[in-house]
Amino acid sequence: MCGRYAASRAPEDLAGVFEIDKWDPEETLAPDYNVAPTKEVYAVLDRPLKDADDPKPVRQLRKLKWGLVPSWSKTPEGGARMINARAETVHEKPSYRRAFTTRRCILPADGYYEWVTGVGERELEVEGKKKRPRKQPYFVTPADGSVFAMAGLYEFWRDRTLPDDHPQAWWVTCSVITTEAETSPLTVAPAEGPRALADIHPRMPLMLTPNHWDAWLDPARTDVDDLRELLAAPPAGLMRAYPVSTAVSNVRNNGPELLTELEGPEEGTLF
Repeated sequence: MCGRYAASRAPEDLAGVFEIDKWDPEETLAPDYNVAPTKEVYAVLDRPLKDADDPKPVRQLRKLKWGLVPSWSKTPEGGARMINARAETVHEKPSYRRAFTTRRCILPADGYYEWVTGVGERELEVEGKKKRPRKQPYFVTPADGSVFAMAGLYEFWRDRTLPDDHPQAWWVTCSVITTEAETSPLTVAPAEGPRALADIHPRMPLMLTPNHWDAWLDPARTDVDDLRELLAAPPAGLMRAYPVSTAVSNVRNNGPELLTELEGPEEGTLF
């Protein structure tokens, strides 16, 4: 799954990486080292500009709220629970299938946090029988320092209780697509602890490699079978993981120190 991540890159940097044509400086977000559900995040998407005569999609960097609210929802209250969409079923779930065919995005990140769980507890979690307790947090990030481009979906929701000209009349929300965690060895593994991402958690955000970005963002691609091919896991050996302070477990903590690599798990935590 993906329940927290870090996103500290400036929009100017993201514009260069993703070849952004349009972004509004008024939507600039501060670096966030502890992104949690319902927060505003950057998303890269291809969409025609509002009120433009040219219907051609334009690559944009937009500010969205993390936690997808389907367009047909009566209220936005369920958005906080819809932060992740499973790659295996995203094409058929009512909450996601429409966005999957026409409203796909990339959510740029430095990497994501995950908390190690014992094997027995992890098996129960996969079966949906037990909520996993928070233990030693790890930060997972591309080993080469590149942007972690998470596959995502976005959706528009209209708050009918507000007038058309109200600034909050429209909500634009998003969800991260997750897939099975890699079982292959990490490129850089901690001295003690997990040797593969699957040792940390059974799920992980789906990372899109640059050769898939254009196809994923293209709103003209609507064939479900064609799109599902883009949900294939990236090549093995791209990631590293390392232990970080348990301070990240508290969403109120936020700063670059949360990404500091520890020599080993903190005292009192278990792998």
